[in-house]
Amino acid sequence: MQAVRTRPDQQRAESAAEASARSWSPEAEIGMRVEDIWDSLDAQHDAQQQQLSHGDKLNSCFDSIPVASFPHTFDGAQLVEIPSDATLAEAVDILSRNRIISAPVWNVDAPEDASWIDRYIGIVEFAGIAVWLLHQSEAAAKADVGADELAAKLGTVTLEGAAAAAANVREPKMAESEGAIAEVFGALPSSDLFNKTKVKDISGSFRWAPFLALQSSDTFLTMLLLLSKYRMKSLPVVDIGEGTISNVITQGAVVHMLSECVGLHWFEEWGTKTLSEIGLPIMRLSKIVKVREDEPALKAFRLMRRKGVGGIPVVDDSGRAVGSIMIKDVKHLLTASENRDYRTLTAKEFIANARQSSGERQMSIITCSRGDSVKDIILKLDAEKRQRIYVINEEGNLDGLITLRDIIAKLVYEPPGYFGDFFNGVIPLPQNSRV
Repeated sequence: MQAVRTRPDQQRAESAAEASARSWSPEAEIGMRVEDIWDSLDAQHDAQQQQLSHGDKLNSCFDSIPVASFPHTFDGAQLVEIPSDATLAEAVDILSRNRIISAPVWNVDAPEDASWIDRYIGIVEFAGIAVWLLHQSEAAAKADVGADELAAKLGTVTLEGAAAAAANVREPKMAESEGAIAEVFGALPSSDLFNKTKVKDISGSFRWAPFLALQSSDTFLTMLLLLSKYRMKSLPVVDIGEGTISNVITQGAVVHMLSECVGLHWFEEWGTKTLSEIGLPIMRLSKIVKVREDEPALKAFRLMRRKGVGGIPVVDDSGRAVGSIMIKDVKHLLTASENRDYRTLTAKEFIANARQSSGERQMSIITCSRGDSVKDIILKLDAEKRQRIYVINEEGNLDGLITLRDIIAKLVYEPPGYFGDFFNGVIPLPQNSRV
């Protein structure tokens, strides 16, 4: 069993030189701050002969730390923005040149002195553009209007590292290679869809996110609630004084922070609970959207768009999960159209081809059981850099689904009236936005 660690105990066990040389990660330092507040709450309520619940203490801890303290996720690189009147072709070119998969969209009609609420209209993702175009090509196919040509052109996309799911978060692979995103959609000179449709025209479509920002003085509790209960994929942090975006916080970044807190008392008290004890999985088997391995791969993306989810498992005839297709995998579907009609490609063939052509390891699934601890799940998700993990029963069949959002949702709760008028003036969240 791993010993619970605290900063004072750790330093007493080491020499002064060793302690001063030790470098805690920025995420672990956040965990230490939570630990300090946790201990002070214990001391305070012991003196008053009162006892807070575990949930109340965690809420109090996270409500005492400003989001300005959260480690920066894009390493000081300049934040890239896309004008609302840019065409889809121009937007994809911006994403390609900067090796990013999503970016905030600023409203070109907003006055120069506009607040961030009026300045930004949302966050657009490459995958969202690709799926929107794919959907339009399917509609065109019914009218026999060059859908095959469109799909073939879309197949020129090479988007490495597309698993990142945050505005302007660069993947290492993308940063290492200038050609990581090759001439994205560049071969569509005749496509009105691509060259004339404005970014603002697809606002509210699948994978479009409202620009709901935090101020530097907002707390971790606010951030955690927005990323869980309010279903935000990422949250820009706005520096009001400078009028700039200083950070972008994602669900994955929060789960990584939690993984760095292993061994701290407050985390161990929560993290050693089993999934069943903490009320996971939230999504039960009957609610999981899935596709059979002999069904068209295209159906998986249709279901994702229709159901508003970011990934679905592929199952065999017995219901056993044999793989997973995520929204980012649309690039493999489009590329496949170079060799055959993508509409006839089965889910099983799609996964096999993607693995062979690019070694897409994430198309396999990671699993757990209801008896696993929350800590085990956090460490596995963080190590694999995944957005979801599937719960299986003793027979190896699907029994539920746990996402990063579900884990964060079990860490804190929303006090009555907590947000007040926080959402006033903000674009409403899109329906069925669970990803």
